[in-house]
Amino acid sequence: MTTTTRSEDRNRDEGDNRQEDSDDGYEIDTDPGRLDVDLVHHWLSTDAFWALGRSRDTVERSIGGSLNFGVYGPDGGQVAYARVVTDRATFAWLCDVYVAPAHRGRGLGARLATAVRDHLAPYELKRTMLATLDAHELYARVGFVPVPDPERLMILGPTP
Repeated sequence: MTTTTRSEDRNRDEGDNRQEDSDDGYEIDTDPGRLDVDLVHHWLSTDAFWALGRSRDTVERSIGGSLNFGVYGPDGGQVAYARVVTDRATFAWLCDVYVAPAHRGRGLGARLATAVRDHLAPYELKRTMLATLDAHELYARVGFVPVPDPERLMILGPTP
């Protein structure tokens, strides 16, 4: 798999950073212009339990305000997606990690999470978080651990 990051990451000029992870033809790219937004919207709004029914407008706005990671298959088509909400200084939230059903079981989720971790490393963030219902082992392999002090965390839910 090839990992590509682009200078669209405005707060740090990375240029074109490619890493050969394997020769299976998959590529990870942070270029938001390469995303298939229709496909990402379809995946999230119809198959991702945490985003069922999410509107196209919400998906577009979330992409616009995030650092995005697309995984592309040997034919160039998008096969997975993840996004990171971050200030690129202290904090990041990894979310909307999705691998198309036909491409699951090939380690793409772990490779995607690893690419995110490696991409964020130069920022020296204090905290990178995520929430998962059933992929704890996958994220643990990349270095995520349970929150050591969950009693300190709070959330503000939707306004009634």
